[in-house]
Amino acid sequence: MMSASEMAGTGRSDILARIVEHKLVEVEEARKRISEAGLRREAEKPRRRRPFLEPLSSPGPFGVNVISEIKRGSPSRGLIRGDLDAAATARAYERGGAAALSVLTDRSFFFGGADDLEAARGASALPVLRKDFIVTTYQVYESAVMEADAILLIVRVLAPQFLRDCLDLSRELGLDALVEVHSLSELEVATAAGARLVGINNRDLRTFRTDIETSVKLASHGSPGQVLVAESGIHGRSQIEKLLQAGIHNFLIGESLVRAGNIEDFLGTLLGRRDAVGPGEEP
Repeated sequence: MMSASEMAGTGRSDILARIVEHKLVEVEEARKRISEAGLRREAEKPRRRRPFLEPLSSPGPFGVNVISEIKRGSPSRGLIRGDLDAAATARAYERGGAAALSVLTDRSFFFGGADDLEAARGASALPVLRKDFIVTTYQVYESAVMEADAILLIVRVLAPQFLRDCLDLSRELGLDALVEVHSLSELEVATAAGARLVGINNRDLRTFRTDIETSVKLASHGSPGQVLVAESGIHGRSQIEKLLQAGIHNFLIGESLVRAGNIEDFLGTLLGRRDAVGPGEEP
């Protein structure tokens, strides 16, 4: 794993370093409650997983798949929706036509938690991604125990060999993995590790600037059989149409959805449903 000091650089990358450092502390505290061996035994118990990769492998009924995110806030935006009801939001996403859910489980920086994932999965039949900063195998076992269907692995914070180990472990546990990249070099690392589901983050974690051109530029470099997901900075249908032209049909969308006055209608607008009567394009 890359050390926090290696990640710290210019701009706001110190936030990423702080998050990773805090994750390591959290894991050490968790180990005091249950050892990794004990957690592994729990994780290996049979559970009914919901396929996460499969529904994203082809365009949905409207030619678009949206992974709708349950997101209370972030380091860059602060608290976005403090009163968010994870179960009610998950149900609204499902009614609106989402293909899958993403749930922030980081509490210290993103105001989420494992209880949000539990509530969302219990309220919906959709597959659920645990969105967190996975930096140890302990957290992979933890994700399986909390009944996530997929985990997020961020190339920027993981050494290539550890990324491969996490992908192997996730497959053993029946978990899908969304491997996140921001550059061509990171995409090459993800491909070499065997990543099938690749998220292109339009937000640069070094500066926290967002540009959907990142997805446009990287879309043509995906390997045959890889499934691509555009992440961050998607606020309206026009951006989705631009990314569709680039060959991407999967979109992970959080902030604009949780801010929407009517989640179902806005999600319908994003999907391009003709019956959607929502706010249309958001600023």
